[in-house]
Amino acid sequence: METIVIIIFLAGYLAITLEHNLKIDKLIPALAMMAILWAIIALAHLDVFEVNAQLKELEPTHIDEILLHHLGKTAEILVFLLGAMTIVEIIDYFDGFATIKGYIKTRSKRKLLWIFSILAFILSAIIDNLTATIVLVTILQKVIRDRNTRLWFAGLIVINANAGGAWSPIGDVTTTMLWIAEKVEAGSLVTRVLVPSIFCTIVPTLIASRFKVFTGLIETDLEETIEGPKSKFGPTMLYLGLGSIVFVPFFKTITHLPPYVGMMLSLAIVATFAEIYSNAKFSISSAIDEDHHESAHHSPVHTALTKIELPSILFFLGILLAVAALESLGYLFNYAESLNEAIPQTDIVVMLLGVGSAVIDNVPLVAASMGMFSEPTDHPLWHFIAYSAGTGGSMLIIGSAAGVVAMGMEKIDFFWYLRKIAWLALAGFLAGAIVFILMRDFMS
Repeated sequence: METIVIIIFLAGYLAITLEHNLKIDKLIPALAMMAILWAIIALAHLDVFEVNAQLKELEPTHIDEILLHHLGKTAEILVFLLGAMTIVEIIDYFDGFATIKGYIKTRSKRKLLWIFSILAFILSAIIDNLTATIVLVTILQKVIRDRNTRLWFAGLIVINANAGGAWSPIGDVTTTMLWIAEKVEAGSLVTRVLVPSIFCTIVPTLIASRFKVFTGLIETDLEETIEGPKSKFGPTMLYLGLGSIVFVPFFKTITHLPPYVGMMLSLAIVATFAEIYSNAKFSISSAIDEDHHESAHHSPVHTALTKIELPSILFFLGILLAVAALESLGYLFNYAESLNEAIPQTDIVVMLLGVGSAVIDNVPLVAASMGMFSEPTDHPLWHFIAYSAGTGGSMLIIGSAAGVVAMGMEKIDFFWYLRKIAWLALAGFLAGAIVFILMRDFMS
């Protein structure tokens, strides 16, 4: 039966990896794989276990209890992401991200490279690397007309957005997973991973800044292309939205409540100001009450809720519960022990995980690592996993959500990225990894 379970998981995983070739949205195999795995567990009456982190052993449990446990942990992540996505869409409703264009006041390509790199690093830590990439590539398309030059800028934006998301508990789905699962604390994650992430940004950007493509001036008139936000409330909603997201880790630290509670409070605050500024009222019953249809149509909250990435939410639901099935069967725990025996050096294992995240999605990789290792909260292993999984995906254009969206927006060729950008991403990844190991050994 173990062989059948593994085959189903690998088949589903392969379908997710070959999403673009099969032309099937990755949420479909993820949901199917999840449902089939749990059905096999139920119908075959397989034994399920819960990992005792303190004793580092498996304890038998009931399928209803373990499934409810994993659903609860998964729901915490999904509700958190729903809140964050909605806040970002509300900011976009007021064209708040156009405010960022005001920071661009130079025509020097080298200076623009550093401006975009710094913005990618900072923005991705707040609104996640995917959204930061979308925002910056959109601005890039308005600033630089030459497509070949834009491709280079987009490639560096991907690297720096992933580096920025790795050190923040709200900057990447994988770091959010580790934070919500209480594998890392927000403060220690920033303390341990920020400096390595900075090196992961500086090294490739410094190397690239010497390239011929980043010399000279851009051929455009910034005054014509750079416009402010369409709404007068754009800047206010941008700063309010970003501030409310940053507030969430502090809320968790003060109250010790799960992060999604703080995110819901932040969403409520942002939504309140959005309704005031738009003079529109949002009614939950508007979906079935035609009398409220007109007001609901103009509500920023309603509009934001219709634009959030529900396919991504369903994908996370499927993949996380599928990995949870393997964890509940004890497979991941046993594989971790075998892996530790085969490769005693954990640093190598984690770095291989980072390289692997460039080939396959880093969400299931991190989910699997959470089931494989039972180290306590804030153990350096978790911080290294956060860094490796977050930055390793930059080595291939399909290795991260930021890369995939940049690929779609700028039609970046896979092999062009592999030849021109991949080695820069590898240099940044290795530089950050070395810095992390040195800092860890020094601090210990």
